[in-house]
Amino acid sequence: MSHLPPLNTDTIWAILNKEIDNQTVNGLVWHCLGYRYDEVSQTWDNSNVAEEWRNEYPNPPDFIAERPPTVKLTRSIQREHKQLLKEKLGFKGYKIGEFSPIETRRATAANWLLSYMESH
Repeated sequence: MSHLPPLNTDTIWAILNKEIDNQTVNGLVWHCLGYRYDEVSQTWDNSNVAEEWRNEYPNPPDFIAERPPTVKLTRSIQREHKQLLKEKLGFKGYKIGEFSPIETRRATAANWLLSYMESH
C-alpha cells in the first residue's frame, strides 16, 4: 500500500470526518502494525508484526468491517493514550443517532494511530 497518506493530525481528522476510505484507514493501521504486502508473490509478509497480532491475524484483519480485531486494537491502546482524540484534537465524538459501528471503528482506528504517533 504505497499510496498511504502521511500519518499526521490532518490524516487523523480525515479519518474521523470520513474523508479517507475504509481501505486506506485499514492500510494505515496495517502498516503501523508491521504488515507489508509483497507485490511479487501477492502475499502478506507479517515478519515485522508483533507476535500477539501475528498469531491471531497472520493476514491483516479488516478493522472497519469486523468487531473482534477492533476490540483487540482498542485494548492495545496504552491507558494514558485512551483519550488522545479528545485531549490532543478536541474531538467531541459523534452525535447520538448520527453514527454507526463503522464510525465507532474508524474513531478507534484514529485513536490507535494517534497513540502510535505519540509513542513512535
